[in-house]
Amino acid sequence: MQDKELYEDQIEGRNAVIELLESDRDINKIFVQSGEKHGSINKIIAIAKQNKIVVTEVEKSKLDYMSKTNNHQGVIAVIPPFNYCEVEDIIEFAKIKQEDCFILILDGIEDPHNLGSIIRTAETAGVHGIIIPKRRTVTVNSTVVKTSAGAALHMKIARVNNITETIKKLKKEGIWIIGTDGEAKTLYYNQDLKGDIAIVIGSEGYGMSRLVKENTDLLVKIPMKGKITSLNASVSAGIIMYEAVKQRNK
Repeated sequence: MQDKELYEDQIEGRNAVIELLESDRDINKIFVQSGEKHGSINKIIAIAKQNKIVVTEVEKSKLDYMSKTNNHQGVIAVIPPFNYCEVEDIIEFAKIKQEDCFILILDGIEDPHNLGSIIRTAETAGVHGIIIPKRRTVTVNSTVVKTSAGAALHMKIARVNNITETIKKLKKEGIWIIGTDGEAKTLYYNQDLKGDIAIVIGSEGYGMSRLVKENTDLLVKIPMKGKITSLNASVSAGIIMYEAVKQRNK
């Protein structure tokens, strides 16, 4: 039996692979299910051939074995490891676009579906980049890319050794650090979210770590009216990000 680790870095599903082909990411090879020569599969094969990417037809059983999502839709692309950027690249990207910095810091997101959803929303909201820690968090894998609908392939994502130290560096660049916390006194829509900002979203179960919380400039909360006192991390992130979009586009 083949070593499944050979396919550790891969993108699955038709839409995700099309997004991959339309990005500037390197692709080692694309596996297509034998007999699947219609619809979007034809588009994938055509773009791949145009870009001189090897396309190999295989039986469905091989794709089933390779698949990590159990939803490959007849196509899997094998790629090099995700190309993380530096925090400085995110800041420079905002400067190139002549926009105020709009950064997202994720303090310990462990669910790949949450990370994928956050990345998807961040990309549509115009976030310049996302910062995640190297420990206590999910990495950008095939599930994350698929859940993000391919947005992860267009988003600058930096992995750092220490979130707290990174926050201190961002402050020196004049970027305000805004944390989300259920005990905060300020409601998110009453806080000025214009200018150079980095919004911190805590982990699914524990929120922000103590040191990260202590190093934020401001804390905001989302009001809770029901019996449930917390929101999914990706929902919280979306609410705050789009309040920032609303304010910054006035």
